Amino acid sequence: MDKPLIYAIDDEPGIRKLYLESLPLGGYQVEVGDGGSALFSLLLERRPSLVILDVMLDGEDGYEILTRLKGESRYADIPVIMVSAKGEEVDKVKGLNLGADDYISKPFGIMELFARINANIRKRPQSEVSSYLDLEIDKQKRIAYLHGEPISLTKLEFDLLSYLVNKNNQICPKDELLSKVWGISESLETRTLDIHVFNLRKKIASSKAKIETIRGVGYSLI
Repeated sequence: MDKPLIYAIDDEPGIRKLYLESLPLGGYQVEVGDGGSALFSLLLERRPSLVILDVMLDGEDGYEILTRLKGESRYADIPVIMVSAKGEEVDKVKGLNLGADDYISKPFGIMELFARINANIRKRPQSEVSSYLDLEIDKQKRIAYLHGEPISLTKLEFDLLSYLVNKNNQICPKDELLSKVWGISESLETRTLDIHVFNLRKKIASSKAKIETIRGVGYSLI
């Protein structure tokens, strides 16, 4: 199982370094940024398990970034922990009212941060969104996104891409794809699969993810 991915946003280089050095010790992957632009750029690459967001940022503050994040349906369910040296109750209430899942005051202990991260990841229901590199699949809405923008796919193209994203970097034999995506339980002519892969490749041509042909076997999303 992949380690949970955390995006940590803070404009202080020392705090970003702290996140980079400490969060992997808790079993997390971590990417850091210094503001809203950095966060939304990261979101186009991969979907995180949780966002740590500082309140006091240069330019757009954490509350404004939180409002933008929660205002986009594909990101609204990502847990957010607000972090700030402002420990007044009114500041915490503001963050929580805007959609933050938790609020922690600076300075904080790393073990407390780990506990807050774990608690907020656990309490979220299993996401219906899966992702690989710059591809994101919302299974509930049946929408695929590339670079954060929806892709126009047929039903079978969506099902095929969803399966490949879930099996990224694994070889998917043609028989397996026909069984899982098309519902065909026996080995038949696979020309229709090859045509769908060809069309899907064109639609995700700008993606960092590529559908590789494993000659004589099947396909793999790499």
